[in-house]
Amino acid sequence: MKRFLPPLGLLGGAVAVSLGLVLGSAVPTFAAGVIPEVNGAAVPSLAPMLARITPGVVNIAVKGKVREENPLLQDPFFRRFFNLPQQRQFEERETQATGSGVIVDAARGYVLSNAHVVENATTIEVTTKDNRRFPAKLIGRDAETDVAVLQIATQNLTAVPMGDSDRLQVGDFVLAIGNPFGLGGTVTSGIISATARDIRSGPYDEFLQTDASINRGNSGGPMFNLNGEVVGINTMIYSPSGGGSIGIGFAIPATLGQRIVEQLKATGKVERGWIGARIQPVTDEIAESVGLDKGRGAMVASIDAGSPAAQAKLLPGDVILSYDGKSIDRSRQLPRLVAETAPDKTARLMVWRDGKEIDVDLKVAALNPNRPAPPAPEPEKPRPPIAFEALGLKLAKLTPDLRKQFGISDAAKGIVVLDVPQNSVAATQGLRAGDLVVAAGGTALGSPVEVSQLASAARKAGRKNLLLRVEREGNTRFIALAVEAG
Repeated sequence: MKRFLPPLGLLGGAVAVSLGLVLGSAVPTFAAGVIPEVNGAAVPSLAPMLARITPGVVNIAVKGKVREENPLLQDPFFRRFFNLPQQRQFEERETQATGSGVIVDAARGYVLSNAHVVENATTIEVTTKDNRRFPAKLIGRDAETDVAVLQIATQNLTAVPMGDSDRLQVGDFVLAIGNPFGLGGTVTSGIISATARDIRSGPYDEFLQTDASINRGNSGGPMFNLNGEVVGINTMIYSPSGGGSIGIGFAIPATLGQRIVEQLKATGKVERGWIGARIQPVTDEIAESVGLDKGRGAMVASIDAGSPAAQAKLLPGDVILSYDGKSIDRSRQLPRLVAETAPDKTARLMVWRDGKEIDVDLKVAALNPNRPAPPAPEPEKPRPPIAFEALGLKLAKLTPDLRKQFGISDAAKGIVVLDVPQNSVAATQGLRAGDLVVAAGGTALGSPVEVSQLASAARKAGRKNLLLRVEREGNTRFIALAVEAG
């Protein structure tokens, strides 16, 4: 069973840099220095860049208290049986946790970390790279995005620059720095494995995924690009056993974190926009039914009475294609864009309705803190292939999922057999699910519908069978099936 471990606060920050992938390649001078001669050859190194940025990474130690109840005392029958008080009884328990953080404002002593690192904190202590220890004040925390801002009162701090995480691409090199298992400043390296990852942890998921090693105590530590800029805040890992890193870690994008930080610094809280529309993904089938070219945008499923969406006369069934000039490719983008909009601002939406695009101006309201955050749209799950029956077979157009399922190469063309009825003529001739039908009647195939059309043409021409060219595991053969079955 998979487990997500948000307490990277239980994950501390460490760094072990591997240059095996970049040895011998050109390394930008801003990212790495060059050790002049090692065995007579120049060798790239990230050490100069790390020497510049690691003073901006801190360790965080937290002491806190939580109220807990003995599980046995939660049972009313147990309390009656032992003549215990019927009201629920709680006890306070002291907790300790470690995490990481990054200095984002040296002059004012602001430190960025994870909200879960400082949850229930009574005291917070920050330790800098040069082993100076300072009590920290919690300026604000936002549980929805797992971002917190602390402040320490001292001088001679080193802040690190924030980068543009929106420019990251899969394959970009990154470094994670933090306090794993309480070991202190540790560096690990890897690449961006995925962007805009939805792990169903909240309504605003847009995580960066990396294979850079992240472990207990890394929570709140920075993820750097090779320019020495913070592009993410390490926040959780995936671990089937609940143990250490298996190469699947997640970070909050720096661009998202920075917007939250500015609000926390200004007011100690986060104010979000709200429009009052419930949305759902737009599948290819839904897109076809409303006349869109492909599945994109966010479909309005329902609208809250009296909400900004209602006042702007949005309707269920509308598809929001863009929001304030930003294209909506995935439905999950919309809740985050709305949340980031300042209340009372008027946003322009491009909406698909009745087969055409229309512009809708909508005045965004403030999300009531007592109102739960908008539910995340249902994940855009892989859809089963659409089966088309012809010649007594179930056929489907090739998709990436079907290629993967049946081991069909990306270069192969044709249509795939999904099912062959038992005891049918096709079954007796050896056809089976996963076979690729390349051509019928000498005509190359791209759609299952063409098989039915070719079978109909064969019948009109007085032929009883249609010749199929079939491929399996790189081998080709021909099979004739009766057109009456089509």
